[in-house]
Amino acid sequence: MTDTIARIKYRPATELVYVDNSDGRGPKDNYNAASMPIYQTATFKQSSSTQMGEYDYSRSGNPTRSHVENHLAKIMSAKRAYAVNSGMTALDVITRLVKAGEEVIAGNDLYGGTNRLLSFLATHNNVKTHHIDTTDSETIIPYLSEKTRLVLLETPTNPLMKIADIPRISEIVHERCPNALIVVDNTMMSPYLQKPLELGADIVYHSGTKYLSGHHDLMAGVVAVKDDSIAEKIFFTINATGVGLGPFDCWLLMRGVKTLAVRMDRQQANAIQIADFLQSHKFKVHYPGLKTHPQYDLHAKMSRGPGAVLSFETGNVELSEKLVELTRLWGISVSFGCVNSLISMPCRMSHASIPAEVRAARAMPEDLIRLCVGIEDVDDLLEDLYHALTASGALKLAN
Repeated sequence: MTDTIARIKYRPATELVYVDNSDGRGPKDNYNAASMPIYQTATFKQSSSTQMGEYDYSRSGNPTRSHVENHLAKIMSAKRAYAVNSGMTALDVITRLVKAGEEVIAGNDLYGGTNRLLSFLATHNNVKTHHIDTTDSETIIPYLSEKTRLVLLETPTNPLMKIADIPRISEIVHERCPNALIVVDNTMMSPYLQKPLELGADIVYHSGTKYLSGHHDLMAGVVAVKDDSIAEKIFFTINATGVGLGPFDCWLLMRGVKTLAVRMDRQQANAIQIADFLQSHKFKVHYPGLKTHPQYDLHAKMSRGPGAVLSFETGNVELSEKLVELTRLWGISVSFGCVNSLISMPCRMSHASIPAEVRAARAMPEDLIRLCVGIEDVDDLLEDLYHALTASGALKLAN
């Protein structure tokens, strides 16, 4: 990102908290408020009937939104970042770049909502998606053509925690299909742990509902790009459809981002202990923080840590259902990224919209349990999990 004034670049945790408008890009506050004011207004008065000021209507822009967008662009190493009203809205805005007859390449282990949107594009917009195993970069080559417009990656994937080699896939795609864009859903990692735009991606997006806000009191999405021409196309769609994030929600998102490092550090530390605990009891655990993960080294090269989401298999669907319902501290929920720990069965919840036969073809275990680890005392989380494992009979089966 080119600044008008040279700016000191701090370490990640500091960058999340420190807000600097000395480059002249951010909105100014006449009273120097420590917390950016909430401009809860739909419209702005103008001093002229022919010359509009910086802001005229909040659908097109709002100082509070500009403030958080500038900050997000900084921490994501982007030219521009945009805040919209949900993570799925972020993806929808991105897919507006694809024309009828063009194609998308995506992974075969995807969030259920992503899969649902891609299926809609196929049936309504004549946009075909090829689902491939993104853990092997070379598998993408046969599907690349002049029709390829987007290559959509999750890494780690949700919920099997598979890893895609962003630099290598970006290199292959940019060499063979110059007009294609690498898009990465970085929700699982957050910009604190992984920055796809620095690894070769063209667009990165997040469900701001998750780690960026961190408290599940907000619905938000973020799109960040490193090319000005693509940024203008993204903004056009956001402005035309009116999906920009509202002022109060922007303020909440900004507040959440500032505590991302302390939350993620604690959640990740807890997750590592829980993954070790489950593996010690012979469960099959999917987590890139374990050295037994087949792509442990690759993930470590791209990221600053393994994150706080993991999944494991009990070997029996009924036992998994009992286990989930026997926990006390682990709230049963489809989401992740909250300060509270959550538990779910993806095939029954977040990924239920994917047909059973498709789940089977993609080798998604029906008994899979996903844990989204919070900031609680890890010993309490382990004790609660051990109780549920024992009472459900899952621990006996695994051992």
